[in-house]
Formats: sequence, structure tokens, C-alpha cells
Amino acid sequence: MTAAHRRRLGARHLILVALLALLGSAGTFAAVTGSASAHPSPSPRVTDPTDSHAHGGTSPADFADIRRARPDARPPRNLPSASTGTFTARCGRNENGHRNPDNFIVTPGVRNGAHHLHDYVGNLSTDAFSTDGSLRAAGTTCARGDKSAYFWPVLRLTGTEPDTEGDEGDGSGNSGRVLTPDSVALTFRGSPTAKVTAMPEGLRAITGDAKAFTNGSNGTDDAKDARARWSCTGFADRHLTDKYPLCPRGSAVVRLLDFASCWDGQHTDSAGHRTHLVFPDSATGRCGRGFTPVPQLRMELTYSVPRGPSFAVDSFPEQLRKPVADHADFADVMPAGLMATVVRCVNEGRRCG
Repeated sequence: MTAAHRRRLGARHLILVALLALLGSAGTFAAVTGSASAHPSPSPRVTDPTDSHAHGGTSPADFADIRRARPDARPPRNLPSASTGTFTARCGRNENGHRNPDNFIVTPGVRNGAHHLHDYVGNLSTDAFSTDGSLRAAGTTCARGDKSAYFWPVLRLTGTEPDTEGDEGDGSGNSGRVLTPDSVALTFRGSPTAKVTAMPEGLRAITGDAKAFTNGSNGTDDAKDARARWSCTGFADRHLTDKYPLCPRGSAVVRLLDFASCWDGQHTDSAGHRTHLVFPDSATGRCGRGFTPVPQLRMELTYSVPRGPSFAVDSFPEQLRKPVADHADFADVMPAGLMATVVRCVNEGRRCG
């Protein structure tokens, strides 16, 4: 081969290398920036192995044997002036499947404002756009014309598929078959220190802290609003706050949600939804200065679940379906006559409903 021929081959080789380099750069450029006809792939989500919520479930550490729970602290002692009666609102178990991911108290006018599914009993129209007027105009599942809205996050069987349209997970990790409660007891109770007065129509109330896990779930000041308690039938004197209960055979899971019962006498709602209606002193049961006792709502929900760590409550994504983030909501739309009956039953020490 002549020297001139070798020079021609060398030049061609250099041109070929340059073309390949240019094509490689263009491919890299297209992969990085995309083009009018290209669709860049989304970045993969990096999931921590402990992020149980991302997998739609909980971990065994979120459960505890109810038989090993300590007995509850003693409630405040009843004074002679106590109101010891009860009135139970009979509203069913949500057999009609009224559910949506709205919350007109906390996020009014926002569809999917809760980012988790709620069970509703009582008012049949409750959704993101509910108002006093729309609630008064609607029907109800409750007896005696009670059109109040009672609602709470659904409980699901983890590791199962939803069996009702509309109950699918929303991509936030709230997956599994929704459980209809075996029983729903909505009981209005009295005060250990005084007689109660009527709730105002339109009163809004929330209990529990839907963000308790990220607010701090170990009894810190940031988690002071966490109120939900968990137990099992047959263990009424034992409750858990930061664990789901593992119940013995034949015992059902119990969710207990107590609402605040000291009203400021003026407002039906407040910024944050907690300052117009507050809890009494935990040691004495007395309302603070400027507040008067109204009937205290207690929601008690029971569920039949398979044995073992097989269930979880719906929650905001970042709450990882932890039991401490359980909560509930209530809006009073009782007729004035029915509210008067509630007050009379509670103050006279009778059991009504």
C-alpha cells in the first residue's frame, strides 16, 4: 500500500469517527432534552423499604395484642351536678355505601380534599359542597329526622382488591377492600360536673388529628389533638392510641372517637375548627372559663376482621395509614325539638334514642 493510499484511509477513518461522535452527541442531547416527537420517561420513584404506605399496607410493628394493653386511666368522678344520661342517634352502618374523599368542614368546595375515603351516615347529600342549607334540604339515614352529617375514614382489608366501584385506591396507598362496620353507635353523653345545654344548629366539630403521625405521635405538644382510640369487643377498659389492636378469636375491632364538648357559646366553627369547641379538663371534666358543656358525641365503630395484622385506616399519604392519624367529623343538623330531647335525656340521667 502506498503512502498516499494510507493517508486517504486515515482521513476517511477520522471522518467516520467524527460522524459517529456527532451522532452519539445528538442521541445524548435528544435523550436529555426530548423533542417535539419524543416523550421523556418519568424519573423512577425511589421508595424507602420502610415506606409501608407506598405498598398500601402496614407493618407488624403497627399492631399490638389488646390483652397486653394497660387498663385505661380512671375517668373524672361524677359530681352531684353531673349529667349522666345518654341519647343514641340511630343512623345505620352506611349500608347504602355513601362514600367520597371530600371534607366540607376542613376543605370546603374541594373535590378529593381529604385524599382518603370517608364513610358517611346521617345526611344523604354530604360532599365537598355541603352547606347548612343543602344539608337541611337533604334526606337522612337517621331516625327522628336527624339530618346531621357523621363521617370518618374507611377501614380496609390490606392486600385485597376493592369490590365496589368508587372504592379503589386513589394512588396514595389507600388500597384494599373497604369494610362496612358491623355496628355504629353514635352516643351523646353528659358532663361529670354540670348539666349540658343545646348545641347550636350548624355546629361543626372534628376530633383526632389526621396528621398526627407527622405532627409527632408520641404525646408531644404537636400531637395533642390525636384522640382516636382502638380496642376489641370484650376489652372496654383497654385502649391503644398508636397501635392497631390484635383481638382474640371471636372479638371484633373497635374504633372509639370522642368529640370535644365545651362550647364557647357564640361560634359554630373557627379557624382550625378547634377553638370554638374544646375538650374539658382531663382530670376534672370541667369546661374552661367562658365555655359551657354541650352533649358530647362518641362514635364507636366495630369491625369483623381476619386475625393478624390485616387492616388499616385510610389516611393522607404522608401519614402512612398509622392508627394515631384516625379522626372523625360531625356537623349538627338536628331539628331543634330533637336537640331539646337529647339535652333533656342527658340532664335527667335517662337512656334514650
